[in-house]
Amino acid sequence: MKIVSYLKDDREQLAILVEGWLYDMELIHPDIPNTISMFLTYWEELLPIAQAGELAIVDGHIDAAKGIPVDNVQVLAPVPFPGSVRDGYAFRQHVAAARRNRKVPMIPEFDQYPIFYFTNHHSIQGPGEIRCMPDHFEKLDFELEVAIMISKHGRNIRAEDADEYIGGLMIMNDLSARTLQMEEMLLNLGPAKGKDFSTVTGPWLVTLDDLQEFEVPCKEGHTGKSWNLRMQCRVNGIPVSDGNLADMDWTFAEIIERASYGVDLYPGDIIGSGTVGTGCFLELNGTGKLNDPGYTEQWLQENDVVELEVDGLGILSNTIVREDSDFSLLAIKKK
Repeated sequence: MKIVSYLKDDREQLAILVEGWLYDMELIHPDIPNTISMFLTYWEELLPIAQAGELAIVDGHIDAAKGIPVDNVQVLAPVPFPGSVRDGYAFRQHVAAARRNRKVPMIPEFDQYPIFYFTNHHSIQGPGEIRCMPDHFEKLDFELEVAIMISKHGRNIRAEDADEYIGGLMIMNDLSARTLQMEEMLLNLGPAKGKDFSTVTGPWLVTLDDLQEFEVPCKEGHTGKSWNLRMQCRVNGIPVSDGNLADMDWTFAEIIERASYGVDLYPGDIIGSGTVGTGCFLELNGTGKLNDPGYTEQWLQENDVVELEVDGLGILSNTIVREDSDFSLLAIKKK
């Protein structure tokens, strides 16, 4: 099932997507709330009711004329107001390539435990415009990822049980202002200001029952579900990245295990996979320059259209826009 949050009469509305049409949750059953936050409060009770409603729509028992074309509305992030957002570092290919491009060896700790960082949960957005300040355009980058949504409360969750806490998958674009990011990380903190202005998720949340046909074994020595989902990025229609979610070394289940150690996870919390191999300009530029010293770097520019496409999860499209401001943190940096 594809769960969508969209803007209706200037308010958040929860719906399901069936063959390009949106059906509001209260249309399926009057007891289903119209926001994802309320739906998550009773996820295990309400999900089967919503799934039955989806079947009723497909079978013609709910009037198709009550649907709304998804292209006619403003789609929001599936969870517009998450309680927290963590982002992982789960693809060895990306980490190894980034380190090779900096001419440093692969860090052995990558294979010992999964890691993540927290990003700004108030900067979550869905498809549409991404507003950027002048400093963001200093090496502005996309990051091609997939994220999960936690669907029930848990603490000290073991990896072998962790898939039960995954409500669904969605595409994630972890926008990165690389100059700000690298500046902060010189002090062994960050990447806060390089990441906190926008993280895009969507266009909808796909529940695990819809992804069963894509399930594959995880990598040897690991625990948890894995999915054979091709991941692509296009900028202004030109392909730039191509990877697969099955290339994750650390599974979402293993990241959940570490994230929940001594900590409560709550419904609506989001956890990203980290960048897939070839999934950002930082990696692509580094590889290009390593192979050809004359390689011209590419970064996102004003009016660029960034499309992330993942099998089974849809296409997440955003346009880069410039805020009407000339204020720059980089310009006021102390000498």
